[in-house]
Amino acid sequence: MANAVIVDAVRTPGGKRNGKLSKWHAVDLGSEVLKAIQERNDLDPALVDDVITGCVIQVADQSNNVGRNMVLAAGWPESVPATTIDRQCGSSQQAMHFGAQGIMAGAYDIVVASGIEAMSRVPMGSSVVRELGYPFGPRVMARY
Repeated sequence: MANAVIVDAVRTPGGKRNGKLSKWHAVDLGSEVLKAIQERNDLDPALVDDVITGCVIQVADQSNNVGRNMVLAAGWPESVPATTIDRQCGSSQQAMHFGAQGIMAGAYDIVVASGIEAMSRVPMGSSVVRELGYPFGPRVMARY
């Protein structure tokens, strides 16, 4: 079994609500991290087997597979696959686990695991649109 190794870790600066990063589109902000990974590691992005991005609030700026859109915004080849996952507060950690599992299973050689939440533009709770149906059905509501 192959070993999975974390080669680098990059993040954007921590921001605050309506702060200096609040005008950045989530996709563009995330693409800056991908470009930094590429530059810092002299990485040919065509060699990346998958980009797995954790995101809880997948609406508005963060909808339609935000991880894939980050890859495209970073200028990486269209051949680089990407997916976005939601495991609530553990989404980015799950992205790392899925990437490591893929490497250990021999399916991947290089994976980028990432996470994104731009909460000035997509506030917590934005994905709950009650007019389209409350996300918790009667059984969950009865239980909790």
